[in-house]
Amino acid sequence: MARRTHVTARQERLGAELRKLREAAGLKGREAAALLGTDSAQISQIESGSAGVSEARVRRLAAHYSCSEPELTEALVAMATDRTRGWWEEYRGLLPTSFLDLAELEHHATYRLDVEFLHIPGLLQTEDYARRIFSYRVPELPADELGLRVAHRMARKAIITGSSPIPYKAVIHEAALRIRTRDRAAMRTDLSQILELSGEDHITVRVIPFDLDGFAGATSAMMYAGGVVPKLDTALRDGPQGARFIDSDAQLGSFRTLFRKVESVSLEPDQSRDFIHRLAKEL
Repeated sequence: MARRTHVTARQERLGAELRKLREAAGLKGREAAALLGTDSAQISQIESGSAGVSEARVRRLAAHYSCSEPELTEALVAMATDRTRGWWEEYRGLLPTSFLDLAELEHHATYRLDVEFLHIPGLLQTEDYARRIFSYRVPELPADELGLRVAHRMARKAIITGSSPIPYKAVIHEAALRIRTRDRAAMRTDLSQILELSGEDHITVRVIPFDLDGFAGATSAMMYAGGVVPKLDTALRDGPQGARFIDSDAQLGSFRTLFRKVESVSLEPDQSRDFIHRLAKEL
């Protein structure tokens, strides 16, 4: 296959998972190439995501690598044969590629987890709130790119507000709910949207109040997307240019443990809704 001009994070992840399987099997690139009747350069391109790989080759490699998880093999085949061109493609060349990669990741995710301490999670933000956050960036964004970033963030919300929503859990510190990014009226609107969305069966919002003894996890902000199988989960760290993807088994395990720890000290969902309602009335 011809080398790709643009390599997405999803394509890179497929290659990375095939490389992990090869290394776990104790095979060199040239040995894997011999199994396919090709050369090590082709294996390198497949594992970097710069070249595609057919369903037949994925299945042959998985078999030769002694992959013992049929569900993982099927998930890798689905990644290799996926030709989806989603709504995010409208933004290619207009926004950093990490924004597109995040939208594609969420499109294929089976669930989403968020932990936030300073901002309302992106999937729960109003358009006005998102605009305020992006407007604070230094250096300032041009007006057209600011509008694109806001529109992109609002479109991402389809994974929890669309016709086929996925389970979503968010743990939000009281600080994020109290920081007034504009005036009190605007923040009441922001909090009202959280209350409205948290009323959905597939959305769970928990609050960590200031009045909590022994909480030392305020540096634990995270985003986490569940894969078709746990090995295809992805953790994300947000930054000015978009999200950075993390997929090592050890780090994914740490993030899952971290979420459970933070979730365990937060208020129950009903208590959290009452808390947000009281806070909105205070404003």
